[in-house]
Amino acid sequence: MDHATPLEQALHVARALVLADLAAGEVAEADVVSLVEDSVTHRRWWVEQWPEGADYLPGLVAQDVKDALLEKYGRWPLCPVCGHGDPHALDIEPELGPDPHWVCTEAGVKVAAVGALGPVLGR
Repeated sequence: MDHATPLEQALHVARALVLADLAAGEVAEADVVSLVEDSVTHRRWWVEQWPEGADYLPGLVAQDVKDALLEKYGRWPLCPVCGHGDPHALDIEPELGPDPHWVCTEAGVKVAAVGALGPVLGR
């Protein structure tokens, strides 16, 4: 019986949380999912070098995917809090730490934990 190492488990959790947020925003297309896989592959090396950083993986993978989406498709995830002005993306806080959350820096509010975004309602 093959048991995943704690590092592999942490990578699986990070992947699942980011995929849940992508699915909530209805942007979990195959090419977007491949961005998640690219990040997980990259972060596997990173966490092997620094195992104490395993708790930081969800935020790092989410930030990697957010950055990759910005380059290819545009801002993600869009802020569901602010109903005025130009649409803007949520940020991740803490940038490097455990228990990452999506936050709207314009309104100064936590929106959801990484992995717990709700569906995007009409903007």
